[in-house]
Amino acid sequence: MTGPAQVFATANDLTAATGSHLYEIALVSLGGDVVTSSGLVLRAEAAATHADAPGTLIVSGGDGVNAARCDKALIDWIRQRAASAERIASVCSGALLLAEAGLLDGRRAVTHWGRCAEMRARYPSVLLEPDSIFIRDDAIWTSAGVTAGIDLALAMLEADHGRPLSLAVARELVVFLKRPGGQAQFSAALSLQTADETFADLHAWIAAHLDRDLTLTTLAAQAGMSLRTFCRRYRIGTGRTPADGVELIRLDGARRLLEEGASVTRTAARCGFRSTETMRRAFLRHMNVSPNSYRERFRR
Repeated sequence: MTGPAQVFATANDLTAATGSHLYEIALVSLGGDVVTSSGLVLRAEAAATHADAPGTLIVSGGDGVNAARCDKALIDWIRQRAASAERIASVCSGALLLAEAGLLDGRRAVTHWGRCAEMRARYPSVLLEPDSIFIRDDAIWTSAGVTAGIDLALAMLEADHGRPLSLAVARELVVFLKRPGGQAQFSAALSLQTADETFADLHAWIAAHLDRDLTLTTLAAQAGMSLRTFCRRYRIGTGRTPADGVELIRLDGARRLLEEGASVTRTAARCGFRSTETMRRAFLRHMNVSPNSYRERFRR
């Protein structure tokens, strides 16, 4: 909850000289102060003292969600306040509480990637889009992991008071890149990592040599294995073929270059795609968007 709260508090700070006070921020709970998993104590106001509907209701997530969604009083409170709030939002696994309250039925939503399978199984009526950083479906906003809550709050601020103030707050908070909601939650290269990280060094080497001809023989030699052993162990360790792994890491590299404003032609060459058409097909296959469209949407 601290990320979104700080976005709105910083907006207040930056506009204080004009005599404006844009947001009243209240942290409320049903059970008094909250001790976080990191040991921080959050001073919370009693929910009963907030009878009026909030302009924005944000439900945060965390390990406590598992018990909280079984708390009928809490779910009823969320449902009642959401009925009259101007907009409702969740951060991370807080989306499961919104879903438990029935607020996400038939709506597009996202949650932390680690809870997506659970959410899909438990709440099949939710139109889950697991790759997004945050999603706005009319008056309901949901976001992925912890830092995605900051992205969501910045987008809310932009909707309320315009892009210049939103960018000023992002700069003040030293947010490196104000990310649009459609950007992927985490890199494809990260998804290739395994518990024993057998191929972590190989993946790092691939990322540093994207413009090379990364044949199976080259990869096996770099991994210090025979060709047959390498192919077998890579599939067991990552769930993908080596060719799939190389393509995903190339896509990660291409995404970064396009976000920095590189041309599609230059990006394809630097990332080892045989042609811009080969890269285009890879983007469409994995991300359902062309390199040109991705560059237009996400370049800084």
